[in-house]
Amino acid sequence: MKKKLKVLLVFDSPYFTPRGYNFKDEFKDFDWDTERFVYEALMSCGYEVVMLGLYNDIKILLEEISEARPDVIFNLVEVFNQKSHLDKNLASVLEMLGIPYTGASPMSLFLCGNKAVSKKILSFHKIKVPQFYVFMRGKKVWLPRRLKLPLIVKPLSEEASRGISLASVVDSEESLVERVKFIHKSMKMEAIAEEYIDGREFYVSILGDKALRVFPLREMKFGQFPEDEPRIATYKAKWDYDYRKRWGIKNIFVSKLPNNLNSKINTVCKKAYRALNMDSYARFDIRVTNDEKVYIIEANANPSLDKDDELGQAVQRGGIAYESLVKKIVNLALKKRK
Repeated sequence: MKKKLKVLLVFDSPYFTPRGYNFKDEFKDFDWDTERFVYEALMSCGYEVVMLGLYNDIKILLEEISEARPDVIFNLVEVFNQKSHLDKNLASVLEMLGIPYTGASPMSLFLCGNKAVSKKILSFHKIKVPQFYVFMRGKKVWLPRRLKLPLIVKPLSEEASRGISLASVVDSEESLVERVKFIHKSMKMEAIAEEYIDGREFYVSILGDKALRVFPLREMKFGQFPEDEPRIATYKAKWDYDYRKRWGIKNIFVSKLPNNLNSKINTVCKKAYRALNMDSYARFDIRVTNDEKVYIIEANANPSLDKDDELGQAVQRGGIAYESLVKKIVNLALKKRK
């Protein structure tokens, strides 16, 4: 009888949980959907699965690996000790342990986690990104001459649109200074100001290492959103159900675009995927202008694997069952160590 593959499913927890904790109660809450979906998919693939939640103590991970060494680690950790920039550090620990793990490498997580660094790399590779400037804490804030208003101000190293609201779009030097200082003070983080790209917002999901698969495009539609307000993917526009319902905000699949634009988008995103050293799965948030210029707005390494989120839906529309997606991600991890 063939031995079952031992998978250690690691994810972040908002509080301490001991080894062997079953997360039965947590999995009843939709906030834990991703972890539950992945766990159920791994089980349906016939793997031997152990779950481990991490809060602020790395020792339980080291103990689990030392005492019950898994064949592969399925890494869903997005934050450690409530700090999202430490996701790359956790991946570095897994890298040093020499056990295959899923998702992005520490380098890719670093590159994508710093919006300025990723944009510099993409620009070097002739991929369009908005003009930008980084404002460090404790330094003077002003309107750089090379930037054109309006701008959108974001935390430099955050994800899931945290810190982004309609107030993030500024159209004067005064409002720029105010918003940058808000990010510095409230989020204790550097701020990046980018030129606002007016256009359609698409989400592009990619899977693979050498051979890449790009899945059907998703688009954020702003429905009845006021015409005089900037149409951006704020935190509320992404995650607040009542807000989305009130303004008719929906994420939908996109039918074939004119002028071979689908192919152009796929080519740009594949090139960006390679430039940022990705080799598992990723999602790009892009803007396409009226004259069909494609801009990378955000590069997301290890995006949400929720079955109902952008990547999960796109993969299923592309003909791959969710369980097969999870299995492919495991196989990509094992392939890296061969």
